[in-house]
Amino acid sequence: MDADTIDWRRFLTRWSAEWADARRDEVDPSPEDAVAQRERWLGYAPADGADIAALEERLGCELPPSYRAFLQVSNGWRHAGGFVWKLAGTEDVHWHEDVHHLGETFDASWGDEDNPPEVRAQVGLWARALQLHVESDATYLLLDPADVGPDGEWAVREWAGWHAAEPCRYPSFAAYMVAMHQQFHHLAAGSRGQRTIDFVNDTTREQDAVVVRARTLALRGDYEEAARLLTDAAKYGRPHADELLHQIARLGGVFGVRRPQPLPCDSAFLSDLLPLAAAELRDSGRGADGRLFAHPEFFPDTARAAADILREMEAGTWRYAPGGAFGEAVDEAREKARWGDTDTAWRVLRAALPCWESLGPDHIAPLGLLADPVLAMVLTPERRLELLATPRGGEQGHMPSPTGDLDPGGLSWLVRPDGLGHGRRSGFRLVLVEGVAPAELPELIGSSTVLAPPQRTWDIHHPPGLRQPSQRDDRALLSVGRAAPGWSFGVDVELHPFVADRLISPAPAASTRGGHAIVVWYEPRPGAEVFHLSVARAGDLLYAFTVRAGVVAEVTGALPAELVPHALGFTNPGEQAQRAAAARALDVVAGRHGLTLPRLALTQGRLHSFESVSWSRPPGPGDFCWTAASD
Repeated sequence: MDADTIDWRRFLTRWSAEWADARRDEVDPSPEDAVAQRERWLGYAPADGADIAALEERLGCELPPSYRAFLQVSNGWRHAGGFVWKLAGTEDVHWHEDVHHLGETFDASWGDEDNPPEVRAQVGLWARALQLHVESDATYLLLDPADVGPDGEWAVREWAGWHAAEPCRYPSFAAYMVAMHQQFHHLAAGSRGQRTIDFVNDTTREQDAVVVRARTLALRGDYEEAARLLTDAAKYGRPHADELLHQIARLGGVFGVRRPQPLPCDSAFLSDLLPLAAAELRDSGRGADGRLFAHPEFFPDTARAAADILREMEAGTWRYAPGGAFGEAVDEAREKARWGDTDTAWRVLRAALPCWESLGPDHIAPLGLLADPVLAMVLTPERRLELLATPRGGEQGHMPSPTGDLDPGGLSWLVRPDGLGHGRRSGFRLVLVEGVAPAELPELIGSSTVLAPPQRTWDIHHPPGLRQPSQRDDRALLSVGRAAPGWSFGVDVELHPFVADRLISPAPAASTRGGHAIVVWYEPRPGAEVFHLSVARAGDLLYAFTVRAGVVAEVTGALPAELVPHALGFTNPGEQAQRAAAARALDVVAGRHGLTLPRLALTQGRLHSFESVSWSRPPGPGDFCWTAASD
């Protein structure tokens, strides 16, 4: 129903008939309700011209157009939604008297000079408004003569004392009545999961058809129009509308949407929705709590499977597994992403999206991707919208323009401001190894040969109940992945202070398989900047240099001409000069070997990790040593 072109007779007649049908089994209705049910009419006789003229003379103003038109069809109304039981006609409407002194409280809050103009404009509402509620559940309904649209309509403000919120604004009386018709439907349809099956009428059939059309549009990639249709259908409480709208919202296609609790009646409950809800709880620090879903008394059909999912989610071992051709692509993409190649992972998923299959009428997107601990970060906001815009689930449509790759080329981005996302001056130490797979790095430079499951950088360096290692042994916690075809990397982003005379570069040990190994240590503390580079091959150190605060502290071997510290600019003083020189050095290293690093995976993703051997010799007599306590 369009509030701008409302046919009051047709609209009110339909509403009355629907209300009568919904209340036909009511026991002991009030006398007025019994008459309304029998006559199938919630209203009263029309107000004639004399009634309206007398009211306007009493009020001293003309009525807004839609309220006047309403009165000409029904001089008052019963059951405007669920909380206004009687709406004023010409005899009952009057200026609000604010007997409860609400204006004092609201005006003090609204009048704050820091409020936006639309909030401050409400000051005086309780003193100037026209009161429309006659009987209600502590609900106030006011027409505001100071909030007038270009069509002459007065805004309606609705406020309930039991609802902890600002008054709700409707642009006109007609808009308010349409919303109350929707509210009536939402209440009559029953709660989600417990729908009133026999509540069927022209409105429900129309809105159910809207939901079906919106779902088809969403699967064709027209998610914006689908969201618009679903927003209205959800106001009528139609099945699947909230669920479908929520999926569009979770992927960034619409904002301000309520997130319904996943229920076992949802088609994708076990595959997508429960894991996603549990992942969000886990990432919030509250744990993947879902004991209710795993309770066999409440959910006998799904309790065991739900318990398994929640247990795997808490342990970080749950994996999205949709099956079919799309499931194969998910497995391939995960294998790419867990070693840092998120751009390729997204290309694999994007190509397979048309093969994705819906599990039911309330399922329009593979939300399980957002719950997968490895793949979730692959779906950046831009890629989520691309997913929404991609035809899938057997529907055809226009393919969206692909989003470009996100990882920068080369290595110099590591030393640029906020390159690793850990602050403007974040440092790192890096190992790059040729001819070795990431999973083989612990065999070469690990304190053990076991890779930890994929984890976020924060979780790697802040495991619960454990202390950080001291510099006495200085073992790095390295996140690992692929740096280029045939190359692997290990990166540590939480450093102990660099001690040049005790450094033992892991480059020779990392290169014992015959290829190159490159080690970079970068520490950007102002006035004490450090850049160390060492390169080995087949177990032998080829060359190395260390620069501290613009002073070349050590050079070993024959440096390539393009890596001479003076030529790179390291002898220029100042933080910016040292940063620029470090960037040039990394560009040279990347160019000589074709190397790059995955910024998205390192800053937002989950990567495998391991603890390396010590990077320094034990402290000797008189050597100062940082400990975990001094850190």
